[in-house]
Amino acid sequence: MQKIFITGTAGFIGFHLARHLLAAGHRIHGYDGITSYYDVTLKQKRHGILLQSPGFTATEAMLEDLATLDRVADDFAPDVIIHLAAQAGVRHSLTHPRSYIETNFVGSFNVLEAAKRLGVKHLLIASTSSVYGANPEMPFHETDRTDAPLTVYAATKKAVEALAHSHAHLWGLPVTLFRFFTVYGSWGRPDLAYFKFVDAILHGRPIDVYNHGELWRDFTDVQDLVEGVARLVPLAPPAPTARGTALEGDSLSAVAPYRIVNIGNSDKVHLMEFIRTLEELVGRKAVCNFLPMQPGDVPATWADCALLERLTGFRPNTDLRTGLARFVDWYRDYYRV
Repeated sequence: MQKIFITGTAGFIGFHLARHLLAAGHRIHGYDGITSYYDVTLKQKRHGILLQSPGFTATEAMLEDLATLDRVADDFAPDVIIHLAAQAGVRHSLTHPRSYIETNFVGSFNVLEAAKRLGVKHLLIASTSSVYGANPEMPFHETDRTDAPLTVYAATKKAVEALAHSHAHLWGLPVTLFRFFTVYGSWGRPDLAYFKFVDAILHGRPIDVYNHGELWRDFTDVQDLVEGVARLVPLAPPAPTARGTALEGDSLSAVAPYRIVNIGNSDKVHLMEFIRTLEELVGRKAVCNFLPMQPGDVPATWADCALLERLTGFRPNTDLRTGLARFVDWYRDYYRV
């Protein structure tokens, strides 16, 4: 049993990860600003479920509130910190860039400083497949160059990766960054495409389909994602002086206890196939509003997850139909449709 401090526990992924780790017997303290970026009631209900567990406590505050963050982290004295909280949304970053700098970069710096001061065994930080940007080589490998982010969101995540490396190098802080690939599932975010598609199809509204449907995504079920993260928790990257034989394809830094790991389904699915699957599960046809490519968007994402499997023995494997069926069932139940 470990004491684990998780930022973003009222969020989609943080909620599922906290439930998973609580079930494994860990004590969790959640930290979340519960902002109004999307339905606050949904966030409050997630936290309400977590608060039913005696192993869970929580603080509602922003990462930018340094005094509160430091006080809460010091009082809880965690063994491990998992930093998920962020201003999310690639498209939202086109119109509200400042919030990404304040939350994603400044907030992450505050978490890094707390982890350094507390001397945690392992700091795990959520990054994103968006950092691969204009990289044309697929599948994406953790060791690929990521020097061409296409949005402010991606740029802030890339900046946090670099900032975390400096902390790992200068202060020996063990850090793992995990890059997510198009996560979907129950209790999800209403701003994500799969959520909006189901809502629109059920209510007879058209859905916006960008790049005229010529998009591919590596869709990852949230249950697979949190299983991967949970398995990484005890695997703090070793210092450069304490390493044996390197794993094939390992992303370990040569000068720091620092590693990057992809977590995806290791497959790319055409957007129109994704929509057809939703139509079959919902039992209605979608009305598609075909549009050109969105600024900052990429035509495809596709993860190489061999490193995750070599490290943990686990590779995400939930097929799309099974995962989406669980979401549609949850959506119908939650919204009573």
